[in-house]
Amino acid sequence: MAFLVIVNRRSLALGLALLLAAGAAQAEQRTLVVLGDSLSAAYNMPREDGWVHLLRERLQDQGHDWRVVNAAISGDTTRGGLSRLPAVLDQHRPALVIIQLGGNDGLRGVNPAETRENIERMARLAQNAGASVVVAGVRIPPNYGPAFSRRFEQSFVDAAEATGAALLPRILDQVDERQELIQSDGIHPTPEAQPRILDNVWSVLEPLL
Repeated sequence: MAFLVIVNRRSLALGLALLLAAGAAQAEQRTLVVLGDSLSAAYNMPREDGWVHLLRERLQDQGHDWRVVNAAISGDTTRGGLSRLPAVLDQHRPALVIIQLGGNDGLRGVNPAETRENIERMARLAQNAGASVVVAGVRIPPNYGPAFSRRFEQSFVDAAEATGAALLPRILDQVDERQELIQSDGIHPTPEAQPRILDNVWSVLEPLL
């Protein structure tokens, strides 16, 4: 009988240790949220071909214990992202937020000053919630002239500098200048471009992990 009691106590202790270890491992897992538009929403392709899904796979392959939430919506703007970010933060409690918005602002001719202000406000909301922030910029077609394009691209730089967020100036670097990597609409990258986009993001993201 004494032997059985000892065994049961040891089993109980082992079980408790395993439960505590499992709980600690779960607590250590952090969440990364991508707040974006169609460039992150795997537009016109299977979701698993998009760069956000590829990011999830790379983190896992390299032993990083992160949960990746794709909160990208095709057609979204910085104004839309700002309005829905508080709910995203409350739901997911991320440790890191990638803000990939602004392209639709530029295509619609939104004043770059508004784009910058919205990105700054999103970055500060995320930081106040305890998250690190990456601001991902993008270029737009020259429809509105070179002066507008310069102001638009600078809005990402200024927002990152004002908030201390990490900056990826061009998420489509080495993509948007290559016609074979752009879909027939002339805007959205192809599935073949997604690994290149991931590499661009990874260059800024990796030091934050």
